Amino acid sequence: MPLRPIDAIFVHPKRRLYVVYYRGELWQLPRMKIDDRSWQNRQPYTDDSRSLYLSIHQAINDPILAQKLRTLNLPVAVRGSTLPRFEAWWEAHGFEWLKDKLTMGESPLAAHQIKAIDNDVTSPSNDQPVLSNQNSTISHKNNSENKLLPDSETDVFADMLADLADEVLHQQL
Repeated sequence: MPLRPIDAIFVHPKRRLYVVYYRGELWQLPRMKIDDRSWQNRQPYTDDSRSLYLSIHQAINDPILAQKLRTLNLPVAVRGSTLPRFEAWWEAHGFEWLKDKLTMGESPLAAHQIKAIDNDVTSPSNDQPVLSNQNSTISHKNNSENKLLPDSETDVFADMLADLADEVLHQQL
């Protein structure tokens, strides 16, 4: 069964640089910063790939680059693994993990994880209820699912999630 190519961020600990696994190819970024400018100055990575480790943080803060690289909020058990181990996991379990996330209505995109964290930080405390004009209590905890999958009008990554869901859930075998 063909798998969707994945985008992932790896770290070379000795050379202190990022290497992006972009649809099966390795690209070295010129510095320890992940943004569109670094991506434009990328070079093919030609060193030993066994020395690369999957970055703990897959989310990209630069919105322009985040639209180009669809990194996923990968399971904790996979984070920090070597490139060969990660590729073996992705081949054996990646499709099912991705399909399960989408089937449960959760966003696997790392960009949505940043957005959910930002919403938690900038919103009022989740423990405090908010009173509406009709004097009814609305809890922010009830809206936690909406933070992961915001409206397409307000979220630039909603189209990416829709494309990803379409690729995974409606794939021809």
